[in-house]
Amino acid sequence: MKHLILGNGPAGVVAAETLRRAAPLDEIVLIGNEDEPPYSRMAIPYLLEENIDEHGTYLRKTPNHFESLRIRELRGRAVALDTDRKRLLFFDGHFEDYDRLLIATGSHPVRPPIPGVDFPEVQTCWTLEDARAIAHHAKAGARVLQLGAGFIGCIIMEALASRGVELTVVEMGDRMVPRMMTPKAGGMIKRWVEDKGIRVVTSAGVSRIDRGSDHGADTPLTVTLTTGDKLDCDLVIVAAGVAPNVAFLEGTGVHVAKGVLVDARLETSVKGIYAAGDVAEAPDLFTGAHLVAAIQPNAADQARVAALNMAGHDTQLNGVLAINVLDTLGLISTSFGQWWGEAADQGGTGIEHVDEARSRYLSLQFKGDVLIGATSIGLTEHVGALRGLIHGQVRLGVWKERLLAAPLQFVDAYVATSQPMALAR
Repeated sequence: MKHLILGNGPAGVVAAETLRRAAPLDEIVLIGNEDEPPYSRMAIPYLLEENIDEHGTYLRKTPNHFESLRIRELRGRAVALDTDRKRLLFFDGHFEDYDRLLIATGSHPVRPPIPGVDFPEVQTCWTLEDARAIAHHAKAGARVLQLGAGFIGCIIMEALASRGVELTVVEMGDRMVPRMMTPKAGGMIKRWVEDKGIRVVTSAGVSRIDRGSDHGADTPLTVTLTTGDKLDCDLVIVAAGVAPNVAFLEGTGVHVAKGVLVDARLETSVKGIYAAGDVAEAPDLFTGAHLVAAIQPNAADQARVAALNMAGHDTQLNGVLAINVLDTLGLISTSFGQWWGEAADQGGTGIEHVDEARSRYLSLQFKGDVLIGATSIGLTEHVGALRGLIHGQVRLGVWKERLLAAPLQFVDAYVATSQPMALAR
């Protein structure tokens, strides 16, 4: 049996290795579309901080790792899929047939339709090639504007700050990390960042990017914000979101919404075709509604389940749990599950603990007596207990009222409700 794995990021690599263990005699082809060894995008900020070199971004460090596993590596970009004939067409005109296909193509950064967004000094931060360009422009003292203060944006921001640039961050939302943090928490992160010397402009965007009006083509840019402000910049970083790499699926029976829709087995609407990682939209742990959970641990879990099913095992994913852990200039924040809560008429209740003086925050969100979501700032010890309570869908009983009165007792609640035998001993 021949397995094609389209995408050689974390999901593709884990799937290939899992398949080799589960199907020792099958043919496995791992396909990437960059002229680089398989690497982790999440390591790029560490590269920009010069904590690692490019080799440090590689997912597998041993030479000939995939060759030793009899996994054939191929470079190519898929442009069309024929599901009836089970074959992929690539940009260079060649075809690859398959018996089982895994779509692990990930996503790509979105460039908003802003005049001037295609200037060479306007960069995304997604590939090793991007990182090389940013390192060239982001010298100490350079004036840098970053568009976007989401999860990825905050990671990039830390790397830029470490390079000693003069940084302005512009975010369309009303707070930093709006898709991960409550309004109060996002505001606290903004104040923390501003105290570190970074200018943050929220509820604003970029309307246009021009060359400096009195200079030639190699001079700094002038960026006009939607507020009317104008800023001189040497470099603009666009971190305004991503979109799944699914263009090659157009005209096929593979259903796509925000990502490729999959079931609990990670199989798509077409039998024998699976998806995993940032491109996959899988059922949520609580609601069963589909969501894209674009973090590396989820990608690895999905890849293992998909690969086992491709090898003929019947394996299911126990629902996707949204998990985010972020280090913003030394301030650790987390969000788990349905952190935004549930409507009151659906049984939702919540509580916030705010300690701005110590930059600490905790939000707990319940449905009935089950903790369904949490957000924290500055709480670095035992925060995994929040994930344990949420992922385990633990019935809290009397502990719900105790947590509404004293939310910082979540570790005691975890021990009492999840490990009663250990507590009895």
